[in-house]
Amino acid sequence: MGWHRSRQAAVLAGLAAIAAVAFLLSLVIGSTWVPIGHVIQVLAGGASDQDVSRIVVETIRLALAGAALGIAGLQMQTLFRNPLADPFALGVTSGASLGVALVVLGAGYGAVTAFDNSLGLSGDAAITLAAIAGSAGVLGLVLVVSSRIPSPTTVLILGLMFGYAVSAVVTVLVGASQPESLRQWVQWGFGSFGGVTWPRLAIFAPLIVLGLLVASLTTKQLNALLLGENYARSMGLAVRRARVLTMGGASVLGAVVTAFCGPISFLGIAVPHLCRGLLGTSDHRPLVPAVILLGATVALFAQMLSLLPGSSGVLPLNAVTALLGAPVVVAVLLRSRRGAIAG
Repeated sequence: MGWHRSRQAAVLAGLAAIAAVAFLLSLVIGSTWVPIGHVIQVLAGGASDQDVSRIVVETIRLALAGAALGIAGLQMQTLFRNPLADPFALGVTSGASLGVALVVLGAGYGAVTAFDNSLGLSGDAAITLAAIAGSAGVLGLVLVVSSRIPSPTTVLILGLMFGYAVSAVVTVLVGASQPESLRQWVQWGFGSFGGVTWPRLAIFAPLIVLGLLVASLTTKQLNALLLGENYARSMGLAVRRARVLTMGGASVLGAVVTAFCGPISFLGIAVPHLCRGLLGTSDHRPLVPAVILLGATVALFAQMLSLLPGSSGVLPLNAVTALLGAPVVVAVLLRSRRGAIAG
């Protein structure tokens, strides 16, 4: 027991150090070189040029987004006891995308809607509320179904069907859109962090921190759910309330990230599995902080890869996260297959 705790403490310390290094590297390395002195000046609240401030905000937002997607994936995998569950699986991200599409394509907002400097704080609030509303709509359907159908597998399949249906509506909106709006929608779908400011972070950060805090305060409930709902009930856990809280928290995290950063894939699936392997446990007490740290780190490194330092090209962030996350998913499937054969 003592050895396992020492290992977990060492892993968490290592992840914290790597996350700090990744944060600093992402500030000074990229398509534009930023002197570390300017970065420190902005972080300390001193005056600096707008380009440096923008890079600092983008980095903070990306780190929070990676942490949020990792935690959302962990919550979904625990709740449904499915290694491939994440916010995409229940159609939550599709619902958030529909909310954003209604604003970007339907309401006629301009360039890259949530990221355009011409939009004030109210524009970002509209995007965020639309994404959360779309996510909540799909989540509501899933909750109604899950209250009548006890099988987690059936709920996941229905969530996927809801997601496909919502995606079809988005496709209709895309087909009826003007070319300029369509270009902006495609850019958003790639994962965009351009044109952000400190006021925009004032919307994004509190919502993400609140979701991460909820996950941190519900580790006992997550551990109980990990062993099955019948066991959780025998331990005195209000399973329905815990289920709603877990699904709601994961949905809000996925919706907010989707609203501000686009639909970033694979982080929610891959990061929890990497952390379980590093820690050698499924105990959520060390797992939650590890997922927060590694999620932020992976997102930051993915952004650095997407910027292609030293060149003028920029890769879509979704392409990079898919390249990083897909091998982890394949490894999980192969390991599960080997376990089934051995059993």
